[in-house]
Amino acid sequence: MLKEFREFIARGNAMDLAVGIIIGAAFTAIVNSLVEDMINPLIGIFIGGIDFSAVSFGIGNAQFMIGNFINAVIKFVIIAFVVFMLVRTLNRLSRLGRREEAPAPAPEEPKGPTQEELLIQIRDELRARPTD
Repeated sequence: MLKEFREFIARGNAMDLAVGIIIGAAFTAIVNSLVEDMINPLIGIFIGGIDFSAVSFGIGNAQFMIGNFINAVIKFVIIAFVVFMLVRTLNRLSRLGRREEAPAPAPEEPKGPTQEELLIQIRDELRARPTD
């Protein structure tokens, strides 16, 4: 079992996944700060200084934190946009790489005689044959 675990870790996929998770966590902290410290105050200027995280309403004992939901949506849109741009860039780079490695077109094979040329050849051979 230990040997299989070492092979799994050494395969590269697990390392790529670990790096992705670590970078994702760091990126999430940056996006959280961007939304909470930059975007929310900017939006607050335009709508009268409302802090989204404080926006809520209650029904009975239930408290609905609409502001937290709005913050989560803003964070999601930012992260989704950055991931979109990353994937788009990687796809363009991979297409460029494939263009450079494209094999040269195969040389055209010599074309055989047309149907008309074959019929003429058959006719000529039949004419050349001695008649009995």
